[in-house]
Amino acid sequence: MKVTVVGAGNVGATCANVLAHKEIANEIILLDIKEGVAEGKALDIWETSPINLYDSRTIGVTNDYERTAGSEVVVITSGVPRKPGMSRDDLIATNAGIVRSVTENVIKHSPDAIIVIVSNPLDVMTYAAYLTAKVDSSRVFGMAGILDTARYRAFLAEELNLSPKDIQAVLMGGHGDTMVPLPRYTNVGGIPVTELIDDDKLQAIVDRTKVGGGEIVKLLGTSAWYAPGAAAAQMVEAIVRDQKRIFPVCAWLQGEYGLNDIYLGVPVVLGKNGIEKIIELDLNNDEKALLNESAEAVKGVMEVLDRM
Repeated sequence: MKVTVVGAGNVGATCANVLAHKEIANEIILLDIKEGVAEGKALDIWETSPINLYDSRTIGVTNDYERTAGSEVVVITSGVPRKPGMSRDDLIATNAGIVRSVTENVIKHSPDAIIVIVSNPLDVMTYAAYLTAKVDSSRVFGMAGILDTARYRAFLAEELNLSPKDIQAVLMGGHGDTMVPLPRYTNVGGIPVTELIDDDKLQAIVDRTKVGGGEIVKLLGTSAWYAPGAAAAQMVEAIVRDQKRIFPVCAWLQGEYGLNDIYLGVPVVLGKNGIEKIIELDLNNDEKALLNESAEAVKGVMEVLDRM
């Protein structure tokens, strides 16, 4: 069993580290274009194996896709952050070029791989990978909802002074400030969250969740990596171990929720075949309106890519 993580930055290295500690695969390949970075981080991770008692072997390589051949799952974290003076269109063009190149190499050497996209802007990068891979959309999808839902649940646990283990939630839409947390589908140990928290406090948590990534950037001056890396690893685990878990995932919609030809966050069943089912919730009118608003925002970004 082999899993590859492309991009040995903070998110990619964290993902590889979590995968190794959980022994998700016998071999975890960490690939980067910068000489020595993947090799160094993979070696550092491997040297924790006698301490943390696991057998997964982490191997770093520089731009050597042949070493990734036969991977069951490939996580793509590659891309550049938005820099001062860089327009949204410039960011999309730059990262789409990177994601396309990576996807081509992945499919060349692992034609049956399931591809998980983490690169930003998430929804449109997943779309770019799908257009490039030319495989069924059940095998190309993005990580966003797990991260956003984790933030939502963590904030609720903090406010309620309860264990995050008991909080279940659903979040839909694009990865950004138009995401749609769904309090109606949020519970704590089976108890509807609306029975445990005032409406104004719940709305404040929803609003905080929408800008959760920005909050980290303001504090650190850079994007988060522990939670995104762990979220991507959780998706890989569900696939490799055929767990049939329900997660919010950036998936290709063809009529679900009345939406077509768009990558958007929705609840799915994840297993050995990738997305095994898209779950359609019975949204009320307000929830549908928020989801449609998010879809319009994502569609606008996808159209930027289409025009390039």
